[in-house]
Amino acid sequence: MKGIVLAGGSGSRLHPISLVASKQLQPVYDKPMIYYPLATLMLAGIRDILLISTPEDTPRFEELLGDGERWGIRLSYAVQPRPEGIAQAFLVGADFIAAEPVTLILGDNILYGRMRLDDIVRDFREGALIFGYPVRDPERYGVVEFGPDGEVLSLEEKPAEPRTHLAIPGIYLYDTQVLELTRGLKPSARGELEITDLNRAYLERGQLRAQRLGRGIAWLDTGTHESLLEAANFIAAIERRQGLKIACLEEIAYRQGYIQLSAISALVEAMPVSEYRSYLEAILAEPA
Repeated sequence: MKGIVLAGGSGSRLHPISLVASKQLQPVYDKPMIYYPLATLMLAGIRDILLISTPEDTPRFEELLGDGERWGIRLSYAVQPRPEGIAQAFLVGADFIAAEPVTLILGDNILYGRMRLDDIVRDFREGALIFGYPVRDPERYGVVEFGPDGEVLSLEEKPAEPRTHLAIPGIYLYDTQVLELTRGLKPSARGELEITDLNRAYLERGQLRAQRLGRGIAWLDTGTHESLLEAANFIAAIERRQGLKIACLEEIAYRQGYIQLSAISALVEAMPVSEYRSYLEAILAEPA
């Protein structure tokens, strides 16, 4: 399974801070926003990842993240010349995907909690898999209705009268048909290749399934000033309470067995004195 992080778009709702850099480079408490979707993919066991961004911001991501070697993963980059829909990511990343299944996550989505994505990715075989997350205001989102066995019954985009209260978070799993189906999509009225239309193409083939994300899992969308602040406060509260960092890529790489403890030691040596460095030093001091 390969992974794609789509970190494009203008971030217009975050103006004027998005004039400085991409919204996915903005801080969410103590880390750049892009760390969080990367952490989700790494925790799922996905180590070959393509990051897609704008012509202006792609070099900034490369400078921040490099090739991923320090975390035991492989990071590559591609440019989305213009934001023409989420599904466009598969066309931009066609050479990267080749003939393998892929997980797409949006760069401004934060998922926290034990959703067992590693098991889901390992067991994924065919078709497409999306998720349903209960929200109080489903009319603001894409909404999914599915049966007891996970078969999707309907998809609605920002419906006035939603059939369910299950919004679709920005993480999707697709099999090797994804390129063929994306190439068959027509732009919507707003000139974009819509991810909902791709999901409907799978639904028409009877190959779209959904899984509910329930209690104990948080899905945070950071597209507005208010939601960005809420996400930062959420991360801060959890980290202060538990003394554990969320989306610390060095720790995840070590716990997942992607790198050895000696690699963390080398990374720490190159870091300035900071709370982040102190956290990693505490991991180095753990009993063997």
